[in-house]
Amino acid sequence: MAVPVVMPQLGESVVEGTITRWHVKPGDTIAKDQILVTVSTDKADTDVPSPVGGVVTKLLAAEQAVVPVNVPIAEIDTAASASAAKPAAAPAVMPAAPAPVAAPSREPPTTPVVRKIARENDLDVSAIKGSGENGRVTRDDALAAAAGKVVATPAAAPSRPATPPPPPSEEQPRQSAPAQAPAAPRGGFSVKPYVQAPGDEIVPFNRRRRIIADHMVYSKHVSPHVYTFAEIDMHKVSRLREARKDALKAEGVSLTFLSFIAAATAKALRENPVLNARVLDDSYVKIKQINLGVAVETPGGLLVPVVRDADELTVKGLAKGIDTVARKARDGKIEADDLAGSTFTISNPGTKGNFVGAAVISQPNVAILRTGEIVKRPVVVEVDGVDTIAIHPVMFVALSYDHRIVDGVAANNFLYRITEILEAGQFEV
Repeated sequence: MAVPVVMPQLGESVVEGTITRWHVKPGDTIAKDQILVTVSTDKADTDVPSPVGGVVTKLLAAEQAVVPVNVPIAEIDTAASASAAKPAAAPAVMPAAPAPVAAPSREPPTTPVVRKIARENDLDVSAIKGSGENGRVTRDDALAAAAGKVVATPAAAPSRPATPPPPPSEEQPRQSAPAQAPAAPRGGFSVKPYVQAPGDEIVPFNRRRRIIADHMVYSKHVSPHVYTFAEIDMHKVSRLREARKDALKAEGVSLTFLSFIAAATAKALRENPVLNARVLDDSYVKIKQINLGVAVETPGGLLVPVVRDADELTVKGLAKGIDTVARKARDGKIEADDLAGSTFTISNPGTKGNFVGAAVISQPNVAILRTGEIVKRPVVVEVDGVDTIAIHPVMFVALSYDHRIVDGVAANNFLYRITEILEAGQFEV
């Protein structure tokens, strides 16, 4: 019996995948759960196992093809034998542009990143003039179109002076519309072409770096970033950590400062839900579940695995959760679901940090907390009603937030609450 294999949905927000490598060819025998194909998404690379055992009779999509989820990509005959299938295998060569997943002929070739930008900015990809090879619409083409709404339009009517609309009145309120960034000015400035000099090293973008670059540019384009900072006395947290870290280490748990920061952040998010939100087309949603994304540096580049239901975990539970996903990321064993569904992000520079730094928001979150290095500094403390100077571990933090829905008062209240929780040092460990 011929069984179709479809493109799986590798993550809750994933709508398509790119076939990067077939591990079989037509006529090959494959066992159930044997790796069939490697698929790349904007989240991660994933090895997809075969759902059944049998003989591969058809591969319906070429390598590098972009396939929507639930569209057939292969066919496996569970009743056929390898010898019976091989004579018929020759015609089943992977087409360069497979019919089941071919885009409409009017739409130029694109990438998942381009289509994501187009979807989120209500753009018609076929109306964008591509500057890439063979008319391919590049990321920069899509961003330029989103900034200036560069779409195909009928021939312009004769120009006439524009009449400004009357100001809104109480009887006729102003109609709200998504603000669009102005198009980049042309002719005013251009960067000179690069000319390689002796000793220069050109490093091509790998796939991970390209995804990071696209994500960061997209985030700065769609989210008006605002930043606020706080200084936090970590003295009580430090004492609590020192008192408990050896006992937890014996249990295999590394009690880091990040665990306490995550616990304080999760509690503050529960009390300030506008920071645990996502912007939609003409509204926004306050998300009930609190899933913390934790930025992790890996040999292949930055990843942001997710600790789910962070507000329901103790400091010990958060320490274990963060350590588990971080280890998977560094060992190259991260899965798409580990990277999906974050509602807020924490970026931690590690032991070799710096005074303070502001991070770019990880979309589709509306805020990100970036911690600085914890260092000992003189602080003023009150002892028996008298101000005195003491040496305490101090940390600076920066909150980057999306001003489309988060106002300054809400952001300041949220960061102030994180500071209160950490300085009180009262945690369930």
